[in-house]
Amino acid sequence: GVATLLATLSCAFPTPDSPYFFVNLLKHLIMPDDFVNASETGEIPSYNGDAKAKATDFANYFCSYAQLYHQKQMLADHNRMAAYHSAIIGNADVFKDKVVMDVGTGSGILAVWAAQAGARKVYAVEYTDMAKHAKSVMVANGVDDVVTVIQGAVEEIDLPTDEESSTTQVVDIIISEWMGYFLLRESMLDSLIRARDKFLKPDTGLMFPSHTTMYFAPVFDEEERKMCSQEYSNSMGDWFEFAESTKAVYGVEMNILESDFEREQKEYYMLSSRWSELKPDALLAEPSMIKHLDMATCTIEDSRGISKGAKDSEFEFVVEGNGPVSAFAGWFTADFKSRTDPDGSNKAPKLPYPAFLSTGPENGYTHWGQQTFYLPSPIPLLKGQKTKITGNIEMMRTKENSRLYNCRIAYDTSRLSSEVGKADQVLHTSKTVSQVYQIP
Repeated sequence: GVATLLATLSCAFPTPDSPYFFVNLLKHLIMPDDFVNASETGEIPSYNGDAKAKATDFANYFCSYAQLYHQKQMLADHNRMAAYHSAIIGNADVFKDKVVMDVGTGSGILAVWAAQAGARKVYAVEYTDMAKHAKSVMVANGVDDVVTVIQGAVEEIDLPTDEESSTTQVVDIIISEWMGYFLLRESMLDSLIRARDKFLKPDTGLMFPSHTTMYFAPVFDEEERKMCSQEYSNSMGDWFEFAESTKAVYGVEMNILESDFEREQKEYYMLSSRWSELKPDALLAEPSMIKHLDMATCTIEDSRGISKGAKDSEFEFVVEGNGPVSAFAGWFTADFKSRTDPDGSNKAPKLPYPAFLSTGPENGYTHWGQQTFYLPSPIPLLKGQKTKITGNIEMMRTKENSRLYNCRIAYDTSRLSSEVGKADQVLHTSKTVSQVYQIP
């Protein structure tokens, strides 16, 4: 069927710049229902999708992880690698004689470290054929007697149960590098939560990472913002030339399609977030925490995004100095530390040496970078005045693809005097601006 064709082509012809090139090409040639990357209930297909949904999910998501070039990109991210290495090898006493599960093991490096740290048994779960490479890595590193590589969706596999209690909750530690752009993109957190609830010992089990936090801040990056705007203008200029020449040479009027073309191009160039590697001085205010997850207790509902009015979804920034505000940027941090929830904080083993990973501008390059939402028009910053930006953020999964998100950013601005004797006098308040961005 069409979904199988998508899976075959997208994995046969991956490119570093656009691993979904053939998927994006073919989705315009088929019926929309054939390209819905979600189960009938809106879940990620690996959980309860039919065969067609799973094939589409493989084409959209999993197949790029079956390519070694993609694995290499992640393995070459030294900030990523150092955080996990410190968390696992640095807490070897916690891993000694424990049963560990690595969810989405890829080429298997986290599973190798868990075995080297003294784990009694490691289950390395991988959906794609990268599992074959992972098995080779285990043999090459002399840990194949400890690590069992299991190929399949973690939602569908089974582990040996405890003989005395017949429980499936036999895992002491779950390790996983599940985080996507702006933390939630790819929706792998769903799989992790289901694995935790099925396999992890409830009161004593540990999650690596243990906590994750999303941040949001206004930034200055006029060069990139203007480039987005120029690319959009150039695209529309090309359209006008195309429509005129098509009319002159072939006698066919195409202007009827102009508004739809303009909408497509605006969504692509102006209303899609961009991967960025921002410098620390691009930040114009202290970041605002917009979501925090305790990996021991978070729910599937938590993983779906940020709903309107959700806790921490509102932000307020006071900006002055060099500007203007070109965009908002989002990123995340991950902690590897002891449990803090009431059930686990007194019963689970303590981590003597916590580790930390940041994908923010202050930490340099990571393959996650930051997701930057460029404004169609910048917010000016005026001398002798402060600008207060107040708003909220929503983040929701797209209907067509349960692994991708749209982000609604709504805000208004107030200009405040910073002159002596007039401090915080409101000079002007704008109307609310609301934009919906794709996170591609």
